[in-house]
Amino acid sequence: MYKCNSSRLQESIEQFSQFGATVNGGVTRLSLSKEDLLARDYFCECCKALGMEIVIDDMANIYAILPGKKDFPPIVMGSHLDSVEKGGKFDGVLGVLTALEAIKTLKENDIELDIPLMIVNFTNEEGARFDPAMMSSGVISSKFNKDKMMQSVDKNGITFKKALQASGYEGEQENRLTEALAYIELHIEQGPVLEAKQLEIGVVEGVLGMICYEITITGESNHAGTTPMSMRKDPMIVASRIMTYLHEQLGKVDDELVYTFGRMNVSPNIHTVIPNKVVFTIDSRHQDPQVMQKVEDILKGLPLEIKGCRIQPLKLWGRDTVFFDKFICDEVEKSCQNFGYSSHRMFSGAGHDAQYIASFIPSAMIFVPSIAGKSHCEEEETTFEDCAKGADVLLETVLTLQTKFSVGESYTLN
Repeated sequence: MYKCNSSRLQESIEQFSQFGATVNGGVTRLSLSKEDLLARDYFCECCKALGMEIVIDDMANIYAILPGKKDFPPIVMGSHLDSVEKGGKFDGVLGVLTALEAIKTLKENDIELDIPLMIVNFTNEEGARFDPAMMSSGVISSKFNKDKMMQSVDKNGITFKKALQASGYEGEQENRLTEALAYIELHIEQGPVLEAKQLEIGVVEGVLGMICYEITITGESNHAGTTPMSMRKDPMIVASRIMTYLHEQLGKVDDELVYTFGRMNVSPNIHTVIPNKVVFTIDSRHQDPQVMQKVEDILKGLPLEIKGCRIQPLKLWGRDTVFFDKFICDEVEKSCQNFGYSSHRMFSGAGHDAQYIASFIPSAMIFVPSIAGKSHCEEEETTFEDCAKGADVLLETVLTLQTKFSVGESYTLN
């Protein structure tokens, strides 16, 4: 077994954290911004120094390829370099840098490859500048329409197409990732489970299914001081009752169901005026489709009217649970056992590029613990020791897959 160089990996993480560094130790590196372009440039320099070939597709996805002796499709590692605004220095980028560290370890140990290895940086995974999240992996997996994505606009009125053309990273459609033996994405957990269980590695079996509904309650505005309580059609009071009802009902469905009242808009939002409209969202996630159906049944079963206010539930979007490839997940778990690292089979509640790539390439993910479960904030933190353990598992898994695939061991997409 080969172990990665933890000090070198730490230096890489700290170096990349300077691209878009914030005063409080976080990172703002929005997709195709000048900070993102600097990180991309440096990533390409690092890959070229290792003898890797750089290929870029029409969505600005970067593919760095280390050739193998056999004419096989590659084994792919990676994630994304972009961040949310005032995010952390591990989210996304760690998947790219642990892959880079794995390649460095192979090179310094003069390990010859039978099967090519590839590192990918997916464009606009976060969706923090251009909606939606996971845009480019969604396009290459035919989940999103490219022409529609090109028209996505940031808060300054710049379209994705314009930013792409100005970036210098607009490649050819023929360069898209279309075939690979496996895709493995390492990521911080972004949640508290591994730390709470005092475990070192998460073996990610899939991404939870989810639905997002918007509930609109329409009432009547009137004066806050002169309208008797018994004569009001107040959507704010009704909204609070509905949220309490949903909290009670959904809490009975399943212990592992999570749901969030994440956004609320009140109109006209004046303290002396009874609102005439309240709109709020509820995001719910679980791996079992039957559980998600129960959630939808509860949401669709809301009354049409309460206290003179009209209630309109609207499904904004949803996704089915994505199950990763069992063969690769098993190999990740075996790699943990080889190093003596404790592990935990789990699902991701957050979305990742892997969930789209899994539709056409056998895929899996590796999680490392997030301190206090924090992510998408400047306080996001993972120990460098845990980062290195994740890199060890990634490298061992890739080497094992190299051996098995090169001798003709095959499997079907689970």
